[in-house]
Amino acid sequence: MNPSTLTKFPHLRQDFAASLVVFLVALPLCVGVAVASGVPAELGLVTGIVGGIITGLMRGSSLQVSGPAAGLTVLVFEAVREFGLPVLGVIVLLTGLLQMLMGALKLGRWFRAISVAVVEGMLAGIGLVLIAGQLYSVADAEAPASGLAKIAGLPGALTDAVQDTGALASLGLGAGTIAVLVLWKRMPRQVRTVPGPLAAVGLATLVAVVFGLPVATVEVQGLLGSIQPPSLDAFGELANVGVLATVVAFTLIASAESLFSAAAVDRLHDGPRTEYDKELLAQGAGNTVCGALGALPMTAVIVRSAANVQAGARTKASRVMHGVWLLLFAALLPAVLAYIPIPALAGILVHAGAKLIPVREIVSLWREHRGEALILVITAVSIVAVSMFEGVLIGLALAIAKTAWEASHIKLEVIDKGAGPVQAYLSGNATFLRLPKILDSLESLPQDRPVELNLSGLHHLDHACRTALENWAERHSAAGTDPVRLDGAVAAPEARR
Repeated sequence: MNPSTLTKFPHLRQDFAASLVVFLVALPLCVGVAVASGVPAELGLVTGIVGGIITGLMRGSSLQVSGPAAGLTVLVFEAVREFGLPVLGVIVLLTGLLQMLMGALKLGRWFRAISVAVVEGMLAGIGLVLIAGQLYSVADAEAPASGLAKIAGLPGALTDAVQDTGALASLGLGAGTIAVLVLWKRMPRQVRTVPGPLAAVGLATLVAVVFGLPVATVEVQGLLGSIQPPSLDAFGELANVGVLATVVAFTLIASAESLFSAAAVDRLHDGPRTEYDKELLAQGAGNTVCGALGALPMTAVIVRSAANVQAGARTKASRVMHGVWLLLFAALLPAVLAYIPIPALAGILVHAGAKLIPVREIVSLWREHRGEALILVITAVSIVAVSMFEGVLIGLALAIAKTAWEASHIKLEVIDKGAGPVQAYLSGNATFLRLPKILDSLESLPQDRPVELNLSGLHHLDHACRTALENWAERHSAAGTDPVRLDGAVAAPEARR
């Protein structure tokens, strides 16, 4: 390599080597996500190319890599099935514009405020639906539409596959692919220089070709033939409330996944930290281009990003070069895709879906924060039972309700010396959420004794509690005892006379 080039780009050697590793990891994942999303395989490569070259050149997180993500597969598949492939481009385009707007308004950092339990529950729900759906592809069967139906129908689909020769071959290839991925980390270091996903797909393809197995393979249309910019008629679908809801879901999920990935990648290296607002702008720019080309949406992908860091990348040049390698492959070797068995790609996504389910985190949360663990599980189950968008909304609502409940802690301390007034001290946050508890405690005080209620320890007293305390003081005083004395934030009418 030219010494002057190394002087200008001192980390070029490391970045070049890392880019090849990321390319080999990204290639089967781009194709697999596209096939699982119900779109031409080449569109997954287009999104990977845009993520590498367009988003990769922009500022934000220097080492994380963007492309089509397994986490959006379920939502994309539902959108394509309901609205059609032309409308997908409009949805992705509008998602990108919203992300750029949020980045310009410096809202990127606020995504870090989203409950981790909700995000992990979202990913777990996606993982469950993804696994269930792709197991049908492994068994060469048609997957039902809903998440619950997918899970309920799996035993029957797998039983039918065992009794059919073609489906059994498909099942064997898919199971073999998953086995290679699981066992790959135990292979010798020299063997592991080949990324696991590439090795798994390569071996499955070799077996299918050598033995002439009757399994479905990827349909190839050619790069230019797959790119279909959205038409004006497709933009007319924006009047559909369902399309707008899908845009919101894409925006929130893609942004949260990208920024959470950025935080995770920052923990893997000692280089420059992520600039969240600029990263959101970069993701938005990439999705805008993907939408204009009619391709899949993109997010930052932790698998590719971790591979990039572990391969020794030092600057964003590695991710840009990985996009160039994807472009060259798509332009020069698209026919190779036609040999890849679909059950092998499905096996890769089953493995990816399993990694989205945070089993260890659930166990840890259950031991330390059971409320958070319940939010995670309920979010995941809601996504499976209802849909992605509603499931995330349910999780967010639960997280907000839990926070509000915990923030309304209140303590009532009663001191009764046997003679004189009963002294009661309220401290904490007096909100309507804890009003029944407050009133039950106050109404249990002796009716024939004067009461001094000290409110100086309250940090917050909402209108509902203020009114209820005044009414309680009035009722207690009406029993013929001395008027209730209220010290602090509020005074009863009797005390003010």
